Amino acid sequence: MNWRRNLWVMAFGVMLSGSSYTMVIPFLPLYLLELGVSPEHVNMWSGLVFSATFLIAALLAPYWGRCADRTGRRRMVMRAGFSLAVVYFLGAFVSSPLELLGVRILMGFANGFVPASMAIVTASVPEEKLGFSLGIMQTALLMGGILGPLAGGVLSHLFGMRLSFVIAALAIFAATMAARLLVHEPPRPPAECGGSMLADVKLAFENRPLMAMLLLLFIVQVATMMLQPMLTLYIAELQGQTQGAVLAAGVVYSLAGVAGAIAAPFWGKAGQKKGFIKMLIIAFMGAGFLISGQFLVQTIYGFSALQFLFGLFIVGVYPAINTIAVSSNESGFQGRIFGLTTTANQLGSMVGPLLGGALSSWLGIRSVYLFTGSLLVTVGLVVCIHCYQGKLAGRSAEE
Repeated sequence: MNWRRNLWVMAFGVMLSGSSYTMVIPFLPLYLLELGVSPEHVNMWSGLVFSATFLIAALLAPYWGRCADRTGRRRMVMRAGFSLAVVYFLGAFVSSPLELLGVRILMGFANGFVPASMAIVTASVPEEKLGFSLGIMQTALLMGGILGPLAGGVLSHLFGMRLSFVIAALAIFAATMAARLLVHEPPRPPAECGGSMLADVKLAFENRPLMAMLLLLFIVQVATMMLQPMLTLYIAELQGQTQGAVLAAGVVYSLAGVAGAIAAPFWGKAGQKKGFIKMLIIAFMGAGFLISGQFLVQTIYGFSALQFLFGLFIVGVYPAINTIAVSSNESGFQGRIFGLTTTANQLGSMVGPLLGGALSSWLGIRSVYLFTGSLLVTVGLVVCIHCYQGKLAGRSAEE
């Protein structure tokens, strides 16, 4: 088995998957306006449409993760990829907010391409390459986050949003075909097929490092997804007009992805050398201060600069969390680990837009940036204090 080929093919697939997602997601609020939602209700509908997918995906993720370990992770990539291609294609033909909500619910059932891809890479690469490889996968996902909004913004500006859904369907279809033709999954240990889903959940709850990482992943996803539905509307507010906001939002949204793609491999390598907990503290606190700064900016240029710097820091969270989570369990559990991380991810993605929509409706869009920044800084401080107390406890035990 060629682990390098698996890594690069799945990285390519994850990049296209990220592109297909971000090609349409950041612009859903404006799509809702096009579908007849009134401006005073667009925040509420945005939160609902965003969150529907994540609730369904969160409930099903442990099941798909278990299926990946039992029947094959590559098979789960096929299931998710081809299903998502069909669902994205349907999104081009909706004619009402309720139909768009239905498409988003179907996306939740089809979810699972990225976690299954991560599980294949984790099972394929040598242990000493794990941090680096997960950094590459995160870079690929972020590259998709760069290309998607740019392509979606340009397509929406020139041809309307419906074509973006069609292109998204073609992108995820191409990613799935590449995995089908080129990826060879490593053999699974017999132990992977035993037990029950209830036993899997019980085992996860007894694993304190894993549960801590799941909680951190939930929090960071809440924070980032609070901002995502607001971005296009905030850009329009900074510009003073909605005309051209989709294209501008696509460019600004991509800046964090550009920064993350540059920084992700370095975070992975630094975590391997210096310790992933230390990287978590730096990444959380740096990202929090930069997001808080976006509360103060008055121009799109200052906002864009902080968005780029934010991307440099927030990307460091994901390789650290994934590596610690994988390292805390036996090798036959990868699919289920990424199923659980997907559940945490999707629950955060569900809560974030609802919380962001409620806060922006109540206090205005700017307040969401201040709240999010404060949350990330607080998490960084808590992890730092916990780490310091652990060191003190270790010294006391030695003494």
